Amino acid sequence: MKPIAIALTGASGMPYTLALIRELVRTEEVIYIMISQAGSTVISMETDLRLGSSTAEIEQNLCDYFGAKEGQFQVFSKNQWTAPVASGSNPPRAMVVCPCTMSTLAAIAHGHANNLMHRAADVVIKEGKKLILVPRETPYSAIHLENMLKLARLGVSIIDANPAFYQKPKSIDDLVNFVVARILDHLDIEHDLLPPWQAD
Repeated sequence: MKPIAIALTGASGMPYTLALIRELVRTEEVIYIMISQAGSTVISMETDLRLGSSTAEIEQNLCDYFGAKEGQFQVFSKNQWTAPVASGSNPPRAMVVCPCTMSTLAAIAHGHANNLMHRAADVVIKEGKKLILVPRETPYSAIHLENMLKLARLGVSIIDANPAFYQKPKSIDDLVNFVVARILDHLDIEHDLLPPWQAD
C-alpha cells in the first residue's frame, strides 16, 4: 500500500504523535515523516525521543525507538522539493498533521505551500486523498475556527486533541489512545486501542 505521511509541528501534544506512529509501525505501514524545527524542540520537551539533526539520523533514531523495520520510515526536510509528497503524481494515500499548529492550519487553508509540509497537504487535498489535522490549541479564535470550517468544507478531517472520559481512563495513555483511536478510524486502520461505542 502507498505510504502514510505524518507531519509534526510545534504545538503541544507529541504523545499523541508517538502513539499514532507506534500503531502505524505495528501495522507495518511505510511512514513518511516531516518535522518542523519547532516540532523537533517540542518533541524533546514532551517525550524521551531524541531525533537528531540530519534526515538519515532521524530515520535511524525513529527505527530504533519504535523497533521498526529498515526502510519503514522516510524522513524529508522542510525544503526537500524532490520528495514524493511534493507531487500530485505520487501522493501518499493519507496525511496526518499531528499536532497541528494554528499557523500550519492557516497555511494549509489558504494554500500557502511555502515548505514541504504545507505543499504535501496541498497535494493531498487537490488529489482527493485523506487529510487529517489534529489541532491542539485553546481557546480557538474566530480566525482559527473559520480556517477549520474552510478546510472541513474541503473534506479535511479536523480531529481535535480532545479525549473523552466515558471509557473511565486510568492513565494519560488511556487519554492519548482515545484520540489516536479516532485518527486510526479515519485512516481505516484496525486497532484495539478502544472498543467501539456500545460494541458487544
